[in-house]
Amino acid sequence: MFRAVVLIAAVVLAADQLTKYWAESALSDGQTITVVGELLQLRLVYNPGAAFSIGAAYTWIFAVFAAAAVVAVTVVARRVTSRAWAVALGLVLGGATTHLLDRLFREPGFARGHVVDFIDYAGFFVGNVADIALVVGVGVVMVLNLRGIPLRETPTSGGDRSGEQVASSS
Repeated sequence: MFRAVVLIAAVVLAADQLTKYWAESALSDGQTITVVGELLQLRLVYNPGAAFSIGAAYTWIFAVFAAAAVVAVTVVARRVTSRAWAVALGLVLGGATTHLLDRLFREPGFARGHVVDFIDYAGFFVGNVADIALVVGVGVVMVLNLRGIPLRETPTSGGDRSGEQVASSS
């Protein structure tokens, strides 16, 4: 399942970076594209902070948190055998990784980079594809936890123990 997590993360990363590239080329002149009236528009914003631009002066801290999230999700994802958990963790890993890359490599400099946001939700906040993946991924994690679904599926038939280490008593 770890391969599935990495594949999903890679798709999120590619989709996010490609849409940011598009946004920077299509919206850089201050243009706003209306998608659904005032409810959903596309406009380019460079966000130095977290959600709602909170903590704009502490961009480097968000880089540290993103790096910690990438490491933590990767460690947990190595133990996953559940498909639902693989999807959730892949979405979170992809979103966290692309935010980390923005923080590390975008202007104004290393570990101070601004995240490219371009999806304007009725003027409440502006986000990107990585934000959508993070919200959906964390939402799925919450549902899985509430439903008591474990990271590792247990065999239902009792006969298949592939992938498990069986302690022998010798």
